[in-house]
Amino acid sequence: MQRFQGSPRSVLSTLLLVLVMGLLLYPGLKNIAVYLFSAITGNYISGTHSVVFLSCPNEQVGKVIARYNWDSEITETTEVLMVLKTRTSKIHRLTEFIRSVHPFEVPEVISILVDQGNPLYFKWIEETVPED
Repeated sequence: MQRFQGSPRSVLSTLLLVLVMGLLLYPGLKNIAVYLFSAITGNYISGTHSVVFLSCPNEQVGKVIARYNWDSEITETTEVLMVLKTRTSKIHRLTEFIRSVHPFEVPEVISILVDQGNPLYFKWIEETVPED
């Protein structure tokens, strides 16, 4: 049987690192760390929210599903989905514009990075939406 070769300090450092990594990977503590980081820095942590695309057979079913809590009241509305395509570098300016003209106090603006698609369409976006 071979013994671990190393100073007591390196063994203690390794154990401490393993313990800290285990705590950070624990889902509940990880979520708390993410929320604290976000609250302190004001930055959004990528991947903490999701978008769900859903098809409904009609508006009636959509209204049942589209209930949400706003100002401590359950609200039921019909919404229209608008899909905008732009450069990722323009998302912040676009969001600010939407917030300035949208009638909702907190408009839904969600950006999803595009991984693949039609190269000719992407070229058209690049030609249509110039960089700053």
